[in-house]
Amino acid sequence: MAEQAIDDLGEDVEVEARPRKGGLSGKKLVLFVVVPLLLLIGGGAGAYFMGVFGGGEETAAEEQVEEQTEEPGEPHVAVFHDLPDMLVNLNTGGRRASFLKLSVALELTSDQDIARIEEMQPRIVDSFQVYLRELRIEDLSGSAGLHRLREELLLRVNAAVHPVEVRDVLFKQMLVQ
Repeated sequence: MAEQAIDDLGEDVEVEARPRKGGLSGKKLVLFVVVPLLLLIGGGAGAYFMGVFGGGEETAAEEQVEEQTEEPGEPHVAVFHDLPDMLVNLNTGGRRASFLKLSVALELTSDQDIARIEEMQPRIVDSFQVYLRELRIEDLSGSAGLHRLREELLLRVNAAVHPVEVRDVLFKQMLVQ
């Protein structure tokens, strides 16, 4: 009797075979759509910021040239102030001691700025010493190393003498031994 009830039930219920959907599964969607889209966006952003499309950020050299461009009627008077010679030991990581002897001059915008520079000279020398002691010999090699050193010292001196603007840090003598 139970078999007959099941057969009767089976006759009344029709089971339809549904075809599988033709869309992408979740894994395929991620693999074939999302990943390539992210790669394209990331590559485009990287190319933009590297200046491939001409819309990237200006380089430090271009900014410096723009800053140095002056009005035609305005003569540029260079005022220089020498800082005391500095002798620091470089970070050698436990190897033989290496030293850097450095003499620099600061290019200022006016004579009135010299008083502020002399007033803040201990702070300037301290900030230079702290930075220079962390340098390795490899950091000072080549013109790129010297350019990075100049930029870093310029940032530090401008931070120390804030209302006064130092235009440039000029190396008078540099000896690495």
